[in-house]
Amino acid sequence: MTYKDFIADPARRCAVAAHRGAWHGAPENSLAAIENAIAIGVDIVELDVRKSADGELFLMHDDTLLRMAGIDRDAETFTMAELQAIALRADDGGEGRALTDQRIPTLKQALEIIRGRIFADLDLKDRGLFSEVAACAREMDAAAYVDLKTTVMTPEHVAWVKAQDIAGVPFMAMASFTENGTGETLAVLSELKPFMSEIRFDHIDTIAANRGAFEAAGMALWKNTLDMVSSGEWTDTAALADPDKIWGRLIDAGISAIQTDQPAALKAYIEKRA
Repeated sequence: MTYKDFIADPARRCAVAAHRGAWHGAPENSLAAIENAIAIGVDIVELDVRKSADGELFLMHDDTLLRMAGIDRDAETFTMAELQAIALRADDGGEGRALTDQRIPTLKQALEIIRGRIFADLDLKDRGLFSEVAACAREMDAAAYVDLKTTVMTPEHVAWVKAQDIAGVPFMAMASFTENGTGETLAVLSELKPFMSEIRFDHIDTIAANRGAFEAAGMALWKNTLDMVSSGEWTDTAALADPDKIWGRLIDAGISAIQTDQPAALKAYIEKRA
């Protein structure tokens, strides 16, 4: 099944997306974190993509290697051979984490694991890599299993996306919805027909009230519940304390993909609800 077919399936449960892979027990953005997500039964892994000094695409979230490897230097100033010689710290890194046997993977290595086994949301640290990453996905026969995303709120955003060569790769918009602006935002998005949108909103009622409009647009809704300021009240910490109040309300409002740093807990909650 392709990513788009999976998301479009009206019978599926809410999809679980593991932020930077399932990193409890493996370094984030590592091949082991992807394998962990597959073992848990997660639907999607979110991975961060950068480009090395010698032109190779690789996985790493931060600008520097300080948190994940203890090296205070920009990741993109290393060659790929140098990057793959660096041991990653466990879990989400930091000074207290031990070094592991995991190395910084290339995007190609990640796609080799992903293809046919799990879907991937590719978060590009430089959106100028859109066409290059899409070409890599096609080369690896993984285009149908990944998405590319960027903010789409204006006609200028639409024009930028249309200028990229991402043929065969599903596109996910990143958009904000408000009580009075949802219709206008949907009109802008209609130019691209994204299969899914990673959303922010002013209030959960805005999403619930426009559920029919989102469905008519053929666009699934993705929400992050990460412990970040941008998540507002919708955080993993709050969800672990009261999953019905956070994950349950999101699902009831029509959100059908949730990105989390607690993928095992979210998966168990969704299965319990079913």
